[in-house]
Amino acid sequence: MEILPFIIAGAAAVAILLIFLGLAGNAPIDPVQARLTQLGTMQAKNLEELELQQPFLERTLRPLAARLSGTVSRVTSTSFSDRTEKRLALAGNPGEIRVADWLGIKAIAALGFAGGFFVLFGIFGGNLIAGIIFIPIGLMFGYTAPEFWLGGRIKKRKKLILLQIPDALDLLTISVRAGLGFDAALGKVVEKLKGPLTEEFRRALAEVRVGKARRDALRDIVARTDVGPLTNFIGAIIQAEQLGVSISKVLQVQSEQLRIERRQRAEEMAAKAPIKMLFPLVGCIFPSLFIVILGPAIILIIQNLAT
Repeated sequence: MEILPFIIAGAAAVAILLIFLGLAGNAPIDPVQARLTQLGTMQAKNLEELELQQPFLERTLRPLAARLSGTVSRVTSTSFSDRTEKRLALAGNPGEIRVADWLGIKAIAALGFAGGFFVLFGIFGGNLIAGIIFIPIGLMFGYTAPEFWLGGRIKKRKKLILLQIPDALDLLTISVRAGLGFDAALGKVVEKLKGPLTEEFRRALAEVRVGKARRDALRDIVARTDVGPLTNFIGAIIQAEQLGVSISKVLQVQSEQLRIERRQRAEEMAAKAPIKMLFPLVGCIFPSLFIVILGPAIILIIQNLAT
């Protein structure tokens, strides 16, 4: 009989709790709060989907490179960062790499080569002391190896720009003489041609459209390319614009000059070809000819001397 009041009190508490839950479930939901919750869920899902759509290396190496670049940047000078930024611009910013990303890549390459040298010479070679000695060599080699790749990228891009300049300038001259303005003629060049030079022209046109002065946009092309003929051409265009000279005449003169320079470069390469062919001839072809021509004679001489 003493337990009965506790049972009744517990049943009443459970009934009150059930009634409260029922009323809370039937309470009207704030539409603004529901919409915000839905948008937050959708945004989280969209961000997760965007991250998963990125390449695996983008999701793994870039954060690691960003962490390592902070350590490397503490021991590098401002001049080194400026020089690296200029070299990345000359290479066309491959993969949208920033200076911090590049420092991280160099650090990853240094650690990778150091570990590879230790495994190769220390573990597989069976000499841990040699592996430890090769660790700093691997660090130095891995830290400088990306610079060689970047230098090759810069040379290749400069060569492509140099080869594309005459054709782009001819099309630009024809378009201007046909009645188009300079910006419209640059648009035609961007539309008809493909390559690093047209990408620079496209970027300059975009900068002009957002309000940047044309001469400043063209000067930025010089800083991002560092190609002599292109520098001379842009300098002539800027000077003609400042002095009020007809751009069509300047383009015609520059086009003729670039065609002459292209012919001179072709003649120079043709003159160097025999000298460049000499080393493969001496190293590869002549030994084979000597074997074919003198081989039977040497065999006969040896046989005669043996008898």
